[in-house]
Amino acid sequence: MDFGKLVVRLVVGGFFVGHGLQKLRGAFGGPGLEGTEQMMTALAMHPAKVNARAAALSETVGGAGIALGAGTPFAAAALIGTMATAVRKVHFKNGLWNSGGGWEYNAVLAAVVAGLTNDGPGDLSLDALIGRKRWGLGWGLFAVAAGLAGSAAAIEVGRRLTPPADEVAEEDASVSTDDPDEGATAGSADAAI
Repeated sequence: MDFGKLVVRLVVGGFFVGHGLQKLRGAFGGPGLEGTEQMMTALAMHPAKVNARAAALSETVGGAGIALGAGTPFAAAALIGTMATAVRKVHFKNGLWNSGGGWEYNAVLAAVVAGLTNDGPGDLSLDALIGRKRWGLGWGLFAVAAGLAGSAAAIEVGRRLTPPADEVAEEDASVSTDDPDEGATAGSADAAI
């Protein structure tokens, strides 16, 4: 019996579900969709609304898939994609170690789900019910490649949809000069702070 795989799946998959629900529903002290959209905007992951939902659902559904051992390569691909995006957009600049905000933890999680795909979710899984106790190297490589490709595509779309900084500055300037009362209100609010 593959009790060890079950434990790893439940812990890793369960925590991914928790992170997804933080983004999706605001559970466990999370930001919810509105806060996740704001985070996506700050990371230039446009369209922010779509990316917020994609990240939340990837972690929630992907985590559930890993925990249940259901569609393991596809669940792993979704999770590897979110981890690759987190590394590229947030953690890489902080170096390797998690203690400094680096990408160590993301890499460990991606490696675990890739390994579970290769070796399979084990006897105590939904995949085993369809004869897939083990998926094999090809499916493990698929999960890694699909996750990395999905991450790269999302980042590239975000880059292409992000307006140049000078356009944003012009837009902000036109908002404050179009309505003199609005500018005065904003200035008053700044003075009050």
